[in-house]
Amino acid sequence: MLRIFIAGLLSACSLMAHADLLDIIKARGTLVVGVLPDNPPFARRNENHTFSGYDIDFATLMAKKMGVQLRVRDLDPGERITSLKSGKVDMVVATFAKTPEREREVSCSLGYFVAAQKALTKKGLYRTSESLANARLGVAKGTAGETVSLKLYPKATIITFADIPEATSALEQGRIDAIMHFEPTLVGALNIMPSKAQYGISEFSNATDVLAIAVKLGEKRLLNIVNETLIESEKSGEAVEIFNRWFGPHTNTPLPRTFRIQN
Repeated sequence: MLRIFIAGLLSACSLMAHADLLDIIKARGTLVVGVLPDNPPFARRNENHTFSGYDIDFATLMAKKMGVQLRVRDLDPGERITSLKSGKVDMVVATFAKTPEREREVSCSLGYFVAAQKALTKKGLYRTSESLANARLGVAKGTAGETVSLKLYPKATIITFADIPEATSALEQGRIDAIMHFEPTLVGALNIMPSKAQYGISEFSNATDVLAIAVKLGEKRLLNIVNETLIESEKSGEAVEIFNRWFGPHTNTPLPRTFRIQN
């Protein structure tokens, strides 16, 4: 009996060793997704301890496609890649901009959102990108806004924050001159600023971000099912419905949808 038990245990261990992450997720019955919780309209924490937003809707589609339950885990921007590498989360659906540097560390899906990198400043102070050359720029640590700002503004003072709400407080207190991030999040931040009439978002843009869903490097089957789900959502119209729910003309963050999800 002992010999049979040991043989069975070794067989189970062997299966686990060869199982990829998609198999593990299905066996577990839960998809663990990392999100940025204080980043409306992409994700926000509700009073009943649930989450909602554009990213949450796409995370829900992923779990539904796999036939498992969704479990959301809140992350700081700077820990998105490390959380994937360590196995803390199965995937990241958290306004993650796809870049060549990041794709050397994690696998990225097709783009599911496209947005411009802009600046949130006091109205009338910074009309051009060049005018920020010597400014105090606030960025969220580990974001594309930080990367772009370091590259474009070598003489500026770059100040990192845990998230955009923290940077917004610093802007209102006069500790920084501008927040550098992609437009939809800046629109959401501006809308809830007590003194929002004094601030505005730049007309100029410094870059264009393609947001992707990220998974651990080498998880090809999981990445394939993510891309399949994204393409299906575009073909069915569900992707447009999700966009209009959070960025349509009757929302607090109205933006035109200038992209399609495609290979």
